[in-house]
Amino acid sequence: MKNERQKMLDGELYDHFDVELVAARARARDLCQSLNATREGEQEERRRILQALFGAGGESVWMQPPFFCDYGSNIELGERVFFNFNCIVLDVCRVSIGDFTLFGPGVQIYTPMHPLNAELRRKEEFGKPVTIGSDVWVGGGAIILPGVRIGSRAVIGAGSVVTRDVPDGMFAAGNPCRVIREITE
Repeated sequence: MKNERQKMLDGELYDHFDVELVAARARARDLCQSLNATREGEQEERRRILQALFGAGGESVWMQPPFFCDYGSNIELGERVFFNFNCIVLDVCRVSIGDFTLFGPGVQIYTPMHPLNAELRRKEEFGKPVTIGSDVWVGGGAIILPGVRIGSRAVIGAGSVVTRDVPDGMFAAGNPCRVIREITE
């Protein structure tokens, strides 16, 4: 039988008040608080915290605090991913981000979902993973919703709300975000 963490990662309904999950969120929040309290000259301390926080990629991520996440361990980063100030990643499911991807300030990535049935919503939730390719640029203030896949070399315009997949090599923008054109230059 699956535990609540495995149900969560598999995108099934799970109890978000499970003791193990509550403790894992507390750990991530403590690490984020420590990260956000560092000064610019404390790069070695930031690196130590980022390696402890992320499931992968903490050794090469470039981070401008503050940063916030649910678990951290469900975030898998490629080489040299950049997060500008005030980014939020709600990682109840896996968030996979490819190499050299850039996030402007205030970008938010969501994986949690909630049942439409109010009674069920009181005690359980579920999630959908988010996958972002390599060499992607996400403009400031963009929101990426659960289950979205953004292809490599795509550019997402500032302030966009990404509700559906964006293919490789496309510029997409708006609310809801839609493909504007292929990137040819």
